[in-house]
Amino acid sequence: MPDATILLAFITAAVILLIIPGPAVLYVITRSTEQGTKAGLVSVCGIQAGTLVHAAAASLGVSALLMASAMAFSLLKYLGAAYLVYLGVKKIADARKQSTRPEAPPPQPLSAIFWQGMIVNVLNPKCALFFFAFLPQFVRPENGNVALQVLFFGLLFTFLAFLTDGSYALAAGRLGKYMKQNAWYRRLEAYISGIIYISLGLLTVVFHPQTSKK
Repeated sequence: MPDATILLAFITAAVILLIIPGPAVLYVITRSTEQGTKAGLVSVCGIQAGTLVHAAAASLGVSALLMASAMAFSLLKYLGAAYLVYLGVKKIADARKQSTRPEAPPPQPLSAIFWQGMIVNVLNPKCALFFFAFLPQFVRPENGNVALQVLFFGLLFTFLAFLTDGSYALAAGRLGKYMKQNAWYRRLEAYISGIIYISLGLLTVVFHPQTSKK
């Protein structure tokens, strides 16, 4: 168990990082506005399940191996980007099909939203970089088993991320309820969501971590 000073420093730094909107937050906001608060919270659960995968990998040393290999990191980055672009293109394609039908499209199953959120964060290179470059700064070998310390901080980060992302989901879900009353937004909702997903994918491609400086 880390001492109080290290623990407080980690929580403060993690919360500052988490409240700054990134790909995961934008994904949650998009899900919440297009399908409501419940779908947004399910997407948060999926994203944090992906975070737990990174936490387990970091405690086993897999993250260090991944970050040490430029090829492996690039593969993770491009897979994540491709998946986000796929979601965006699919959303726009579905919207074009629905434009010729009078009935509203059926809501996406919550199980699918969960797994999509998990895949998005498992393939998120920024999450891998966090566990490689940021989290180890708070690990102290003299405090005991390093792997358990990494896992502890990973679980704590996941809990904090659930709280902050969940807050975004609640706010966006409420906002989405009002936005859906706007006829203009209802017509363009699927296109807006698709463009956001594609933009997130492109953002992932241009993301270049400076690991050599860490």
